[in-house]
Amino acid sequence: MNNILKNSARFILFLLIQIIILNEIPPIHQFITPYLYFIFILWLPFGTSRIATTLMGFVLGYSLDVFTNTPGLHAAAATLVGYLRPTILNILLAQELSEEVNKEPSIGTMGWGPFMFYIFSLTFIHHFYLVLLEWLQFGNFSYFIGKVFFTSGMSMLLILLVELLLNRRKLKR
Repeated sequence: MNNILKNSARFILFLLIQIIILNEIPPIHQFITPYLYFIFILWLPFGTSRIATTLMGFVLGYSLDVFTNTPGLHAAAATLVGYLRPTILNILLAQELSEEVNKEPSIGTMGWGPFMFYIFSLTFIHHFYLVLLEWLQFGNFSYFIGKVFFTSGMSMLLILLVELLLNRRKLKR
């Protein structure tokens, strides 16, 4: 399948899953809010430029903001993840692998250790920034810390579940 078509389908799919399913789940706890939509940014091919990932992150986050009536919270967090993604990948991967345009980050292409660090770091950054912007409205520091850690944990669990269920394995070099 063409990369543009595949990524467009993923964009719509993850946005709809977030809006229709995950945002409608009754709160498990005040600290746990499942977010899966930004997996679209995490799954972009290695060769995607910083400008493209930043722009796609903004469009994805802004689209979610429109449907959830959150004024720029998701747009800011997803834009930050899109901007930092190439830096994290360059730290974790050999130059030759990160320049292969058609390969995507997965357990199969990166290995367990680097992939876990990749999704953990970007998930934590996304949630830290998102909850920080939300916290500035409410001002409770224990709420801020609890929500960052518990929401990051729930999202990591969802990302790993989707990764393993969809079995996006490609042979590691």
